[in-house]
Amino acid sequence: MPKIAERLNALSESQTIAMAKKARELKAEGVPVISLSLGEPDFNTPASIKEAAKRAIDEDFSHYTAVPGYDGLIRAIQTKFQRDNGLTYHANQIMASTGAKQSLVNVLLALVNPGDEVILPSPYWVSYMEMIKIAEGNPVLVEGKFENEFRVTAAQIEDAITPKTKLIFLNSPSNPTGSVYTPEELEEIASVLRKYPEVMVLSDEIYEHICYDTPFKSFASLPGMYDRTITVNGVSKAFAMTGWRLGYLAGPEWLVSACVKMQGQFTSATSSITQKAAEAALIANPNDLVGEMLSAFRQRRDYVYQRLLKIPGIEVHLPEGAFYLFPKISSFFGKSKGSTKIETSNDLCVYLLNEAHVALVTGEAFGAPNCLRISFATGMDDLEKACNAMEKALNELN
Repeated sequence: MPKIAERLNALSESQTIAMAKKARELKAEGVPVISLSLGEPDFNTPASIKEAAKRAIDEDFSHYTAVPGYDGLIRAIQTKFQRDNGLTYHANQIMASTGAKQSLVNVLLALVNPGDEVILPSPYWVSYMEMIKIAEGNPVLVEGKFENEFRVTAAQIEDAITPKTKLIFLNSPSNPTGSVYTPEELEEIASVLRKYPEVMVLSDEIYEHICYDTPFKSFASLPGMYDRTITVNGVSKAFAMTGWRLGYLAGPEWLVSACVKMQGQFTSATSSITQKAAEAALIANPNDLVGEMLSAFRQRRDYVYQRLLKIPGIEVHLPEGAFYLFPKISSFFGKSKGSTKIETSNDLCVYLLNEAHVALVTGEAFGAPNCLRISFATGMDDLEKACNAMEKALNELN
């Protein structure tokens, strides 16, 4: 039998998707599993966005568009960047993709050569590491300390830079930690990068509109960073459009042109109907569409945070953005219940799935083996039931 390509052997399965699969299997067996594993808002897409898509269908907007996206969407993305971030981009500096994931991969494949170093702050979103592997780059991990709410410092980044450094990832607000870099911290990072003009920055800002207290700052808006930064964003999280699949990027024309060339051979343009829906989302005032959802997320965040604080053995920070908590749970390592012994974060996640019927994601998937990720992108009733069940199951470990 033929063997699969070697590049596949280097990749790991997404742990978020794997845990969701296990949860679905238990549900199919009749077990009432509460899934807090996926990063997907439980809200529906706003009506105005759906209406735009319906109009597009009725008007037969169903043919191929230009690879970067049709003109109306590109103008909407330009408007969004100017309005929300104070950034001015020409049309040839922008492109849309089938989800922000594709935008990220486009950048890596267009920029990173085999052996180039890519600085990756940890904890990191699960797919970053695998994307770097696909591009044959060498990931250089920089650990965000729990004591600093998982944010890396400018000094740590400078220590990691070598003559082989090609790119640095930034993700604020962060998946999985919910941490948000302050404008002052971002400026400190920028001040380091100004010394190294060959190093590019890939700034994943998909959770931009889900910030609670710390003000959001786009990295490209900092002095000297505009021509060095590729900003990736999308409509999935802020506008509850995960299934529509549209992300976008903006950056230097030479790199965007390379990404367009890359995407032209993989998928060409994303869905024309989705592009019309995304245009409606991006030209609207984000506060009008996001406000209700953000208020609900804040309430859920505060509730789960307070519940976790009351469970002996859990250490946790209050996240400033996104919809995740990332508690430190290493105090449970070595504990057991019956024949079940907890040695790792993955063990604890499996234990909580089997005992509490709550699906979470191991911190090992994010490069943080002492933690696990809890998504609060679900209703309060389920969150209350999940917290009750987790507290009971964790208190039974000894």
